[in-house]
Amino acid sequence: MPQVEISHGTIDYVENGSGPPVVLLHGLFMNHTVWDQVIGLLPSGWRYIRPDLPLGAHRTPMNADADLSLRGLGQLVAEFLAALDLRDVVMVHSDWGGALFMTAYGLDDRIARQIICPSEAFENFPPGLPGAMVKFAARMPGGLTLALRQLRISWLRRTPPMLGQMAKRPVPDDLVRGWTEPGLRDPRVRRDVRVHATGRFDDAELIADTEALRKFNGDVLVLWSDNRVMPLAHGQRLAELIPHARLRVIDDAKVLVMLDQPAQVAAAMTEFLREAGPTAG
Repeated sequence: MPQVEISHGTIDYVENGSGPPVVLLHGLFMNHTVWDQVIGLLPSGWRYIRPDLPLGAHRTPMNADADLSLRGLGQLVAEFLAALDLRDVVMVHSDWGGALFMTAYGLDDRIARQIICPSEAFENFPPGLPGAMVKFAARMPGGLTLALRQLRISWLRRTPPMLGQMAKRPVPDDLVRGWTEPGLRDPRVRRDVRVHATGRFDDAELIADTEALRKFNGDVLVLWSDNRVMPLAHGQRLAELIPHARLRVIDDAKVLVMLDQPAQVAAAMTEFLREAGPTAG
């Protein structure tokens, strides 16, 4: 995998194609592979870049003093874009919502358009029962190791506290093994998750930072689903407050729409990308 050095440490990433950049993000205890089923269905003429964020499935741990708060991770994403000299980016959000705050932080100058799949937003940090369980595990000695091992047990990860409310269909064993291997192998990866998950989350600040998207002037596709963890009402609120946003609902899916309905997601993304053309910037 190619790597890039930023102030937080080393970021691994993968990329496919060439053209204007589309950067696809992922959630906690996941990495770039969450998008594997969609990438091959997206149109040519674009450069698809998928960084492995330090959210628990990253192979290269961050520096010991890295700021992995929401603001720190927003800075990390901004530095990643700058390190690759990416401009006029189409940013694709999923599950982890911290990059939605880049407008509030004044870090969105390289972002031209956005696609927002079900993500943390407003006061929903950490989100629902799965988020509460991660926060509990991060505070309990040995809790993250136990959680990662439990994710490898197929029947257990289908329960509501784990992936049962995240994906409508069983998440394949090989995908989950790839997500859990780095954290089980390297305590520094677990440290990175612990630093982020035990950070401060202030509801009023979270809401204000989400609502700062009113200032974002690019086109936005809110590509949500009707699920219990990241409620459809939040997708509707985002579509209403962002000036040039519209909502599209993915049917028969939970949070991880790219796993539950890759064809629907790819079709909606393709339509959105082609509206500006493959030379958009």
